[in-house]
Amino acid sequence: MLTAIPSPSINVIPLGPVSIHFYALAILAGILAAWKIGDRRYVRWGGPEDVSIDVAVWMVLFGIVGARIYHVITTPDPYWGPNGDPLKALRIWEGGLGIWGGIAAGAVGGFIALHRRGLRFAPFADAVAPGVLIAQAVGRFGNYFNQELFGGPTDLPWGLRIDDAHLPAGYPSGTLFHPTFLYEAIWCVAMAGILLALEKKFRFKGGQTTLMYVILYVLGRVWIENMRIDTAQIVWGLRLNVWTSLIVLVAAVLIFLVLTKLRRSNPGLGEVYLPGKDPEVADGVVVPSAEHAESEEGNPAQAPTNE
Repeated sequence: MLTAIPSPSINVIPLGPVSIHFYALAILAGILAAWKIGDRRYVRWGGPEDVSIDVAVWMVLFGIVGARIYHVITTPDPYWGPNGDPLKALRIWEGGLGIWGGIAAGAVGGFIALHRRGLRFAPFADAVAPGVLIAQAVGRFGNYFNQELFGGPTDLPWGLRIDDAHLPAGYPSGTLFHPTFLYEAIWCVAMAGILLALEKKFRFKGGQTTLMYVILYVLGRVWIENMRIDTAQIVWGLRLNVWTSLIVLVAAVLIFLVLTKLRRSNPGLGEVYLPGKDPEVADGVVVPSAEHAESEEGNPAQAPTNE
């Protein structure tokens, strides 16, 4: 029977002068999964086939930089504390990416790349949102290989065993910890399924899927974050990431409600192209939008929606 989850004996593969870190491989695998899922959905909704990889590169580069900056700012002691090393801020392979910095900066990168091509940001974000949840689930296994970001001690049969070299101060050898990486991975996969079900049932458009992704993810992140015992900034008794998550949750709910109301009066919110940028319209071929087709559902002469 399972009595504990063992930690991996290695977290890097040395190849001569180059080392391949499992943390990096987990992030890369997650990025590929998100891109594959998002690309298929975006093209199915009418997006151009050659755009996703370009936008993904912008989002990944911006996202990694933003995630690292957020982590360094919210967990400054290892870098700027009494015994800190500022150069460690550049060693991203050692772990330490803040999800909210990654999402915010990645969104900026995606927005820039899409607008350069005359495309709206919201439909693309909606297309990749379920894949981002899968990417987050896969990426969490990087924390497992680095033996980091685990929760408090537990005697549950799935407790995580940590090597003495990574054991936090004050805990005896053999102590088992909550595997928060696994909790979050399971939560993200489950929320991806729920997100797809909600999207299909309520026909989300124009950013609604993206906002619902944020809402579902944050609901799990708040309690998982509170379980962790790694160093973090504490504000009014709570970890800074918890406050950030709560603020993001409230903002996402309010924006979702406003967007739902606006969608009823502005069917163009679901369009892929910016006004005047649709090449088919520019060539004189007018294609019914998904929103228009949705409103005409039941008319046999009307083209089906891209649901």
